[in-house]
Amino acid sequence: MRRRWVKVLAVIVVVSAALFTVADRVAVHYADKEAARLAAEKYGYRDSTDGHLDVSIDGFPFLTQAFSQDFDHVELDAGKFTVDTTGNAQGGYLPVERLRIDLRHVRVTSLTAREAEADLATGDVTLSYDALSGAVSRLAASGGSVHVSQAQGSAGQAAKVKISGTIRGRQGDGEGTVLAQGNEISLTVPGSAQPVATWRVQLPENTGFTEARSTPDGIRISLVGHLVNLGASRFTR
Repeated sequence: MRRRWVKVLAVIVVVSAALFTVADRVAVHYADKEAARLAAEKYGYRDSTDGHLDVSIDGFPFLTQAFSQDFDHVELDAGKFTVDTTGNAQGGYLPVERLRIDLRHVRVTSLTAREAEADLATGDVTLSYDALSGAVSRLAASGGSVHVSQAQGSAGQAAKVKISGTIRGRQGDGEGTVLAQGNEISLTVPGSAQPVATWRVQLPENTGFTEARSTPDGIRISLVGHLVNLGASRFTR
């Protein structure tokens, strides 16, 4: 009889653990989707038909983290969305190939306002050369397209690029600069001291760009944030 009870208890424990795991995974799946929806709503990371935005809340069990309103690690991955110029120039939209934000120690600070704070945010933004070429062609090309490609010499927050084509009536072959500061990205072309365009990427509060590099696959811009408020954008105007 005693052995039978031991077996019954063992079965109950196994079944309970399995049910808890299923419930935990269902809950985290719902939370991931809701977090992605809120991120899209607050920051506009999913504004095109082929865009994507995924949020992943890591760690197990999720329910324990949810009850404490404290999450060790949250990842956000978005792509194929667009950002506008600071002056909302017609045709000046710039497609973002990918945005990745890695959040550490995320605490829910307000359930009613759906706000949270993270100790640390790291990540990067990737812009394709085709996207930059298209944006500059729409904004400044004269009688043809402008081609933007990789160049050597990136330093700090300035990434060098090669530019060829007719810009505002002048041949613009030479080197340009993609500058990433705050949450703004500007592109300067040969023969002009002023940027041909400046685009603003909505980022969580206290997060900003730290480095820009010209790579074979595009412009890679690093970002870092400390004591990041996930309920607002610092640079919204």
